[in-house]
Amino acid sequence: MSLRKLADVAGISNPYLSQIERGIRKPSAEILKSLARALSISAESLYERAGLLEGVERPTVVDAVAADHNLSEGQKQALMQIYQSFVQENQPQEEKS
Repeated sequence: MSLRKLADVAGISNPYLSQIERGIRKPSAEILKSLARALSISAESLYERAGLLEGVERPTVVDAVAADHNLSEGQKQALMQIYQSFVQENQPQEEKS
């Protein structure tokens, strides 16, 4: 997406967005939210990419499944088995042995 198109979709001026890109201006939280919506990503992801949320700990898949109160213990175990099989399948051959 071009800078001009992003500015249009986000509802901000092209010159202002250009100044943000060049580091001349620091965008407000509202501007970052508008940019995130225009880029179809979460505002949190954009904040991280902009260096505004450094060191944010994200839960692992294992932690997220374990903490989900909408799942039974059997469902959690089944999900974890599937997840672990995918992870193992994606490892390079030398790590599998």
